[in-house]
Amino acid sequence: MANDFRSARYWAAELLSPALGPGSKVVDATLGNGRDTLWLCERVGSEGRVYGFDVQPEAVERTRARLREAGMEQRAALVCDGHEHMEAHVPEPVDAVVFNLGWLPGAAHEVTTRTETTLRAAEAALRLLKPDGILTLCVYPGHEEGAREREALMNWAAALDERLYDAMLRAYLNQSNSPPLLIAVRRKRRKGE
Repeated sequence: MANDFRSARYWAAELLSPALGPGSKVVDATLGNGRDTLWLCERVGSEGRVYGFDVQPEAVERTRARLREAGMEQRAALVCDGHEHMEAHVPEPVDAVVFNLGWLPGAAHEVTTRTETTLRAAEAALRLLKPDGILTLCVYPGHEEGAREREALMNWAAALDERLYDAMLRAYLNQSNSPPLLIAVRRKRRKGE
C-alpha cells in the first residue's frame, strides 16, 4: 500500500471537515474554478451558506455554472470583489475561511493574488471567525508574487497571539518544484464564548 503525503488542498480539507456541517457559514476567499466552493456547499447543506469572492468575473461565472450544474447555487452568495472586502459582504460570523492563492487555473497568470490584499483579507477573516473557527491558506510559492505571499503570511501567522490563535504550517521540505504549502489558523475559544 502506497503512503502519499498528499497536497496542501487535501490537508486543508482534512482540517476543515470536522469544523463544517449542516448549517455552517463559510467564506471561500478565492473562487477560482469553483471546486472548493462546491465542496463547501456540499458540507454546509441547505441550511448553510458559502460566501465566495473573486476579483475576476470569469471566476465568478465559472463557479456559478459549477454550482448551478450541481443544484447548489442557492447555497452560495458569489461576489465579484476582492477578498480584502469580505467584511462588507458577510453579515455574520463564520465557521471557516478558505484561501487557495495564486491565479485562476486556465487563465492568464498575470492576474494573481497580491501580498498586500491577501494580508488584509487574512486579518478580515480572523475578525469574522467564530470561536473554534478555522482559516486555511493554500499558498503557491512557485512564482515571484507567490514567494512574497508565502514569506509575508508565514511571518503574519507566526506573530499571532498564541492566547487567541493556534497557527500551523504544513509543507514539503525537500521538493525543488516549490509545491503549495498550507498555513492554518484556529481561533481559540475563550471563557464565556
